[in-house]
Amino acid sequence: MNPINQYSSLIGRLLISVIFLMAGISKITGYAATQSYMEAMGVPGHLLPLVIGTEILGAIAIIIGFQTRAIAFLLAGFSIASGFFFHFDFNDQTQSVMFMKNIAIAGGFLFLIANGAGQLSLDARLAK
Repeated sequence: MNPINQYSSLIGRLLISVIFLMAGISKITGYAATQSYMEAMGVPGHLLPLVIGTEILGAIAIIIGFQTRAIAFLLAGFSIASGFFFHFDFNDQTQSVMFMKNIAIAGGFLFLIANGAGQLSLDARLAK
């Protein structure tokens, strides 16, 4: 694999993951508000620790390239589900854009499922 592909894969994993890492951290710092928002949207608030774990641990796994295909599958489903639960209001332009953002992120994860993490990853190192 040439250096452009190696570094593109690494940077791409970082860029697609940073939104989950930051979201998970913000949910910790704004725990009560996030829990209330989830409940207002019909999602049980007791699921918040699972959401935070999925976002933070999933992001870290994608960044380092560990179990990339499986984690990408999980985060693609998470992105689609959260789009439907929290942003499925096409009468609100902001929510419509947020929904499409979630769908686009899921598409990026599908590329990771298809192509793997690349050479600069823990998956590649473990395969040797």
